Amino acid sequence: MTDLNRPRYALSFTSGGLLTRECELSASVYLERRDWKATRAQIQSENLLQARTFTSNQRITREVIQRLSTLSDAEIELLVACSPTEQGHLVWTATCRQYNIIGEFAEEILRERFLLMTPTLSVDEFEKFVTGKSLWHPELGELKPSTMRELRRVLFQMLREAGFLTDAGDIIPTVFSTRILETLQRRVPSDIRFFPTTTSPEVHR
Repeated sequence: MTDLNRPRYALSFTSGGLLTRECELSASVYLERRDWKATRAQIQSENLLQARTFTSNQRITREVIQRLSTLSDAEIELLVACSPTEQGHLVWTATCRQYNIIGEFAEEILRERFLLMTPTLSVDEFEKFVTGKSLWHPELGELKPSTMRELRRVLFQMLREAGFLTDAGDIIPTVFSTRILETLQRRVPSDIRFFPTTTSPEVHR
């Protein structure tokens, strides 16, 4: 069963892992200009992300800008000022906002397994997740096996870089700083849903 009105998943996140360093640097450029087009042009022309080739420079810059543009200016200001752990939380949030498939995996698999006290996460869970989603998203069934493996590899790399998963596949509970918690709970629904935590996603006003 498919839903022709359901938007296709964006699946271009194989350009890198979480890209936290690249996002922090690009956020600093954006705060000087407050214009994404100008920010992208400067990053590419000066190769600020230190890409090895012109093509990879374009690809990584585009990827970083897409993720950062899901954040508010206040969130970007926080990203530049906060600690490495907090930066990881914000960049993961931006990634989940940009890529629905990652956000849904985080909410429906990562967080749910943690709340059910199932302490591990394996690549098999990704396979099951994709199989279930392919009923609604036929584009997943059209992917080559090599592409699917790359999507899975990069997603699990992100999970480890964000501090949610050990190399052995054990889920690590997220501990938020007060300012990150307040930031994530401003949205409706709360972005807390993307994290392995017992913190309630309910907004407290």
